[in-house]
Amino acid sequence: QVQLVESGGGSVQAGESLSLSCVVFGYTLTNECIGWFRQAPGKEREGVASIYTGAGWTLYADSVKGRFTISHDNAKNTVYLQMNSLKPEDAATYYCAARYGYCSRDWRNRAVYNYWGQGTQVTVSS
Repeated sequence: QVQLVESGGGSVQAGESLSLSCVVFGYTLTNECIGWFRQAPGKEREGVASIYTGAGWTLYADSVKGRFTISHDNAKNTVYLQMNSLKPEDAATYYCAARYGYCSRDWRNRAVYNYWGQGTQVTVSS
């Protein structure tokens, strides 16, 4: 059974940083697309960043480019999301998701992912 477990959420002030982790259980990361999504109350779940664990190729939403960095450590079966210069509009529940194969142009489409974590909450106050 494949399980994704997020951690690292919390409450910060605007301008501060947080680092999220997504640990994958029941499967060894080799060539997968891992995406980070977020969902704020009353809003759609949106893709934030993705990484192809086979090569480290990354993709970002425009809203987080230059502030967020996604990375992976296959030896630890973990994908990270470093979030810097946080803004109040970044506040949301953050989820990681996994699919087999490359991160294609539809990486922001929730339907293409096979597995999801339960989420970790990020609060940013101004």
